[in-house]
Amino acid sequence: MKLSLPFLKKPPLVAVVRLSGAIGVGGRGSLDDVSLAPVLEKAFRKGKPAAVALQINSPGGSPVQSSLIGARLRRLSDELSVPVYAFVEDVAASGGYWLAAAADEIWADESSIVGSIGVISSGFGAHVFLARQGVERRVHTAGESKSMLDPFSPEKPEDVARLKALLGDIHDVFKTHVQTRRGDKLADDPSLFTGEIWLARRAADLGLIDGLGHLKPKMQELFGAKVRFREYGRKKPLLSRLGVRAAEEAMAAVEERASFARFGL
Repeated sequence: MKLSLPFLKKPPLVAVVRLSGAIGVGGRGSLDDVSLAPVLEKAFRKGKPAAVALQINSPGGSPVQSSLIGARLRRLSDELSVPVYAFVEDVAASGGYWLAAAADEIWADESSIVGSIGVISSGFGAHVFLARQGVERRVHTAGESKSMLDPFSPEKPEDVARLKALLGDIHDVFKTHVQTRRGDKLADDPSLFTGEIWLARRAADLGLIDGLGHLKPKMQELFGAKVRFREYGRKKPLLSRLGVRAAEEAMAAVEERASFARFGL
């Protein structure tokens, strides 16, 4: 029988949260603020952790969900005075890097991919195909800007200009977030916000991360060899675990796989 003595101080506790997958792309496995909220609340509040460690492996996704999750991390960290450490696995790019930048320090494996501080919008144009098939596209709106970038109609220069303005504004928000979080750590390099990606050593030189390091040894270095770890994560819905909605899950997996494939992963 193990004797528990309440007056003996326990080793520090580090809460570990895994943030893996695309961000807010619509699949059940994607990262979004609503599903992560209870996980993060428990991680920061349960057991009075000395720190929260994030295991990040994300190619990005929704800028809004990235911002919401990052803001929640900062609110909890500031409110409870719990530092946050991010550990990059394969990739923390675009929205994935947004999440990492919400941490107080960022560490990565030497082969991790980091960066892609930019904004992208992609689609397709099928109007030529439809015309060849004898299909006529009909669109009626109230408001001259209501229909924009319809993939079944020829692309309009004014629509492209409007989209580029929107993307530029979102990019500015992204840059401000990174500059605010990384501060003087950032190098004065014009390539930082071009959407470029780097391996970890170069990312460290640019100030995008704090250095090379893995979760357990780094936490032991900071909090002692006897530091305890407690993992938190999202539970899959029962119906999903039983195989229901398999088609939806499969499509989400394909979309997520395509997101990672942009970085050769």
